[in-house]
Order: sequence, then C-alpha cells, then structure tokens
Amino acid sequence: MRILYLLSLLFFAASCGNTIYVVRHAEKATGIDPETMQTIKDPPLSLEGQERALALKQLLGSKNIKHIYSTNTLRTISTARPLKELYLGMNIQLYSPKPDSTDAFIQQVKKIRKGDVLIVGHSNTVDDLANKLAGTTVVPGDLKDSEYDNLFILKRKGSSYKFRRDKYGKPSN
Repeated sequence: MRILYLLSLLFFAASCGNTIYVVRHAEKATGIDPETMQTIKDPPLSLEGQERALALKQLLGSKNIKHIYSTNTLRTISTARPLKELYLGMNIQLYSPKPDSTDAFIQQVKKIRKGDVLIVGHSNTVDDLANKLAGTTVVPGDLKDSEYDNLFILKRKGSSYKFRRDKYGKPSN
C-alpha cells in the first residue's frame, strides 16, 4: 500500500508543471518618422501588430499566466500589454536580451513552478530562449524578419520540457 502511495505521488509530481510561451514581438511600424524622415530607434507596433497583440491576449487569456517578461522596447512591451491588462496588479517584468544575461534569465524562469509564463523577445533571441529552456535545439536559428506568428510552447514535465511550435493571429507575410 505504501509503495502504491509513493508511486502515485511520484506520478502526480511528474505530471504537474507549468507552461512557458515564447513569442517574438508583433509587427512593428516602419521605423521612419513621417514628419522628420528620421529613423525611429524604438518603433511602436503597426496596426497589424496591435491586432496580433490582441490575438495573443485572446489566445493566452484563458491560460494560467502568472509571469510576463519582455525586453525593454516599445514593441515587445506593447505585444505583452493587452494580456497584462487582463490581470490587475501583474507587471511586465523586464529582462535583458544580451547573450551574457540569457543564462541567468533562463535559470530564473526555470525556477518558476506556479503559473504559466509569457516571454516576449525578438527575431534573433526567441530561438536562444526556446533552445535553452528546452535543453536542446528546437528552433534552428533566428526568425525571418517577416515572421511574427510563431508561438513556441514549452510544457514542463518533471524536470524537462516538451516543446511544441504553433501559430497565432493572422499568418505572417
């Protein structure tokens, strides 16, 4: 009887886990100020990007999101903001996309045991995030500049992660 109890406890512990969602920021505006014709260093989301951010909110709004991470750019924060607004009191936590900071950030995310996580990054960082979380190469390289509809899903199973790639919002061009 005791062995059965221990086995069921181990099975329950192994089956429990949270999910980490990794996305690239939604479509950004052109990056050119129409009045001055100067390059905008931190462009906002385009109308299409705002629609995609709302699609992300609709998709993940029923999930158990307890942590939202974004780099410190207008386009990543704006991608996460509609989902954040569903949860009063939840903040978007900023992280550094720099390679020397990624490992510490990954370890921080892996320590989260309660609640699901959304991480918003960039075309040249989401592959590194997903690969380091999974512990293996699940995304072979940087995303194309035109790719905005990828949803990388990492479901914790015990001490490892099961990876799945999905799409959300309108298909990217």
